[in-house]
Amino acid sequence: MEPNPQIDQPVKANKAASRENAVMLGKLFVIAVVMFGFGYGLIPVYRQICELTGINVLAQKDDSDAPVGNTQIDSTRTVTVEFDANTTGPWRFRPVTASVQVHPGEMATVLYEVVNSQPRKMDAQAIPSYAPQQATRHFHKIECFCFKQQTLGPNEARQMPVVFYVDAALPKSVKTITLSYTFFEVGTAAAPVKPDA
Repeated sequence: MEPNPQIDQPVKANKAASRENAVMLGKLFVIAVVMFGFGYGLIPVYRQICELTGINVLAQKDDSDAPVGNTQIDSTRTVTVEFDANTTGPWRFRPVTASVQVHPGEMATVLYEVVNSQPRKMDAQAIPSYAPQQATRHFHKIECFCFKQQTLGPNEARQMPVVFYVDAALPKSVKTITLSYTFFEVGTAAAPVKPDA
């Protein structure tokens, strides 16, 4: 049987077209894989570029171990805070530190020491006062033994913290603040009366 050119021509064309289609499909698949890989690989490259240039907030590192700085501290100013203690009653009461220097907005901690010199339990309260008077509204205590009454056992000694900061709105003319506490007994525990035998 002789080959029929009219029939063989379309069959060869179909085979050639199928081969070309398969090659094109392979090329498209390779291109798709390369594009996906390129897009995936761009993420770390993009982050590195952003970190180097500092142009994107999303690329900032999460430095959870790094200390967070307080942006509200006015490091151009220094205020001296002096500490004073007055007592009413049988106490020994004094600041452990006489004074500290702080920047407005900076947190500071100081200790006051109290000793009950009596052989009985005593309840006491501390009342703060400030000098100059205009500093009162700019002096902020976060933690203070003056917030509640203190109960001290017989001959007990205790160190009590004051955590504070000075507001940055403090007038620039105020360079020294004095924090003074008056520590006094609340109520008096009368000695029990013994009946005559």
